Amino acid sequence: MTGDSGSLLGATPGEGGTTFRLWSEHGEAVELCLFDAGGVERRLPLTRGASGVWQAEVADVGEGQRYGYRVHGPFDPERGNRFNPAKLLLDPYARLVEGPITLRDEHFSHAEGPGPDGRDSARFTPKGIVQRPLPPIDDAERPRVPLAESVIYELHVKSFTRLHPDIPEPLRGTYAGLAHPAAIAHLRTLGVTAVELLPVQQPLTPSFVLDRGQIDYWGYNTIAFLAPDPRLAATADPRAELREAIRILHEAGIEVLLDVVYNHTGEGNQLGPTVSFRGIDNPAYYRLDPKHPSRYRNESGTGNTLDATHPAVVQLVLDSLHTFANEYGADGFRFDLATVLGRTGRGFSVRAPLFAAITADPRLAGLKLIAEPWDLGVLGYRLGEFPAGWSEWNGQYRDVIRRFWAGLEHAPGDVAQRIGGSRDLYPISRRGPAASVNFVTSHDGFTMRDLVSYAVKHNEANGEGNQDGDNADDSLNFGIEGDTDDEAILDLRDRQRRGLLATLLASRGATMLLSGDEMGRTQLGNNNAYSQDNEVSWLDWRPAPRDAALLPFVQYLIALRRAHPLLRHGSPSVVGTAPLTLLITADGGGAGPDTALLLALNPTDVPALVHPPAELPHRWVRYLDSADADPGALAGNAVRPEGRTIELGGRSVVLLGLPSDVAG
Repeated sequence: MTGDSGSLLGATPGEGGTTFRLWSEHGEAVELCLFDAGGVERRLPLTRGASGVWQAEVADVGEGQRYGYRVHGPFDPERGNRFNPAKLLLDPYARLVEGPITLRDEHFSHAEGPGPDGRDSARFTPKGIVQRPLPPIDDAERPRVPLAESVIYELHVKSFTRLHPDIPEPLRGTYAGLAHPAAIAHLRTLGVTAVELLPVQQPLTPSFVLDRGQIDYWGYNTIAFLAPDPRLAATADPRAELREAIRILHEAGIEVLLDVVYNHTGEGNQLGPTVSFRGIDNPAYYRLDPKHPSRYRNESGTGNTLDATHPAVVQLVLDSLHTFANEYGADGFRFDLATVLGRTGRGFSVRAPLFAAITADPRLAGLKLIAEPWDLGVLGYRLGEFPAGWSEWNGQYRDVIRRFWAGLEHAPGDVAQRIGGSRDLYPISRRGPAASVNFVTSHDGFTMRDLVSYAVKHNEANGEGNQDGDNADDSLNFGIEGDTDDEAILDLRDRQRRGLLATLLASRGATMLLSGDEMGRTQLGNNNAYSQDNEVSWLDWRPAPRDAALLPFVQYLIALRRAHPLLRHGSPSVVGTAPLTLLITADGGGAGPDTALLLALNPTDVPALVHPPAELPHRWVRYLDSADADPGALAGNAVRPEGRTIELGGRSVVLLGLPSDVAG
């Protein structure tokens, strides 16, 4: 869906004027609407060209011009058409959007035109702002860390720096704040290789959230896929600010992955506002209910679902990916509810049009592609089924490891399978363990501290009667719900989260950490803080001493993972079940300093004895004992004597190595 000259859709300024292009296959007429500084609107007709592309070249219009469109055609929801020239429409290809970015449904009417039952939406609709494309970044500046070596740090731009005391107040909570030396220092000291940013594309807050006095804080209701979210900018130029932040992160050796939402838009269900796609070509952009075309299929759970089989949607997604990869420098993308992107008329397919287009696109080659491999539709859980070249958030890893540490039913072989890279899902002959993005916590669900402090969710602050969010987090509170001063319970909670983190960093596959887990961040039991723009979501950079003690422990784990390739490339086998003990040996690639590793995990309160395999030498080096908060206290110095057993404390992990220079 490119213009007749082959250039990108949208507004393209050039010498002496700007070319405007909008795609609408079923529209009968299109008007370009230009707005001056006082809000006065000037309308110009567009001419239809090939493939449904409408175009106008307007002299003496350049960067900074505010604009929108009005599309004429039948208003016939029962046939899927919702054309209405009374509604000003946002260009899906706008590179920058002027506020407001929050719209109430009462600002919009579904009537066919202005009058007693309708109104002109121009003063409410966000307007595009004409901008030139940014020059391509230098690909040589990308860190290009192999996914198998990656430690990904998932963060929200505002939450990460909003309370940071060493970042100037005007920069806190912004792209510039993320790039501040104090923020970079934390990421580098922690040792992560990439940040994964919650959505930074222009969102639209749903009316029902506004009615509660809240906003779409996470930003998962995108409305403009080529425009950065201006709420996260410290300056009037969010494009330059985001690009510069990514450049600085690259300079620090840190990749930037973007969480992108191409499964739905912020227009919501059939009762939501007509802001863009719905009024441009509703039956083309969206999956409609075939029995009731006035309604939308809702595999996203948000009211509508984009039709990722339609060429217009495929091209929009490609152009959005190109923009953020080539103009901003993104090193990869995490695709929200990615099963939607593979849905065809015959169900989910690895050969779906969008997957095929991404695979065939040379401009996207080498980028990291990570799927959230589920949606809310029928047969929506497709873990392990995405195309070659894609990785996936491994929800089975999360569930198995959580259940293991919570003392719930588990099979030792299944735990070993997850720790070993989930070869049942990602066999070496196909995508391999690097396709598994392992995580225990993410923005969806409890933080690590809350996972060991709450037995049930506490989402009352969201205003949905505690009905939102997952009801099954496999969490423990150790006898008291929430905060407590009981030292015995606090000690158990500390041991539990150290055990969870040690398991995660010792697992094969890419690793993902939730920001703030290394400092004991709590959301007070809220496991779905999507609308909480407050201290519930913001990181506390002055944690209590016992939470602050977790940071050096996590730093040690990441450094340990980097120093011992067998943790990233080795093959584990079960050599004991009480406690669960895994022998990790080389499986191709270099073993590094170790002939073998022995990983023992005890999720009970009772100490246990580890029995190394009798056929192996007994001079094991202790690399880690998570029973102690100080990772150096019990690790790294002493070589085990000739004894046949090693003590393992309750709720702890021990990692032993058989160094090559002492083996035999």
